[in-house]
Amino acid sequence: MRETADEVAAMQALMDASYARSTSHLREIVSGPRRLTAEQVLAELVGMKVLTLATVTAAGEPRLSAVDGHLLHGSWTFGTDGRAAKATHLAARPAVSAAHVDGERLGVFCHGRAVRLTPADPLWTETIEHWTAHYGPDPTTWGADVRMFRVEPTWLVGYGTVA
Repeated sequence: MRETADEVAAMQALMDASYARSTSHLREIVSGPRRLTAEQVLAELVGMKVLTLATVTAAGEPRLSAVDGHLLHGSWTFGTDGRAAKATHLAARPAVSAAHVDGERLGVFCHGRAVRLTPADPLWTETIEHWTAHYGPDPTTWGADVRMFRVEPTWLVGYGTVA
């Protein structure tokens, strides 16, 4: 867990606000002990987690794909090749939804905006170092046009049966 106390508090505030403005249907399902805290989510989402990522086509149609997701500082990071359809979607329309679900045990859902990371980003070096430590090679060496992103979440909830 790389999050500072302030980042955990900000994530919890976002989760609380997201829950408060959710539908009654969601609040009936994600309630009581099944409603996870930021600390519980962060403890469960260490390392790589497969994310289902939704992007939007030019026609406004949703498209799903799977990406390797790494939660760093309370935000998902992921990469893709510049030739991928999602890269084209994100360049024009950065709105995304992402979910990591492990059956009934855990589900974390977020909506937000994908921001392309560059070496000028304050978290670039730490992000690349984290990914390199996980995979071995630097992810930016995996192809001619590897693109790294961070999801800036505007809505985030987690449910589960984790301790």
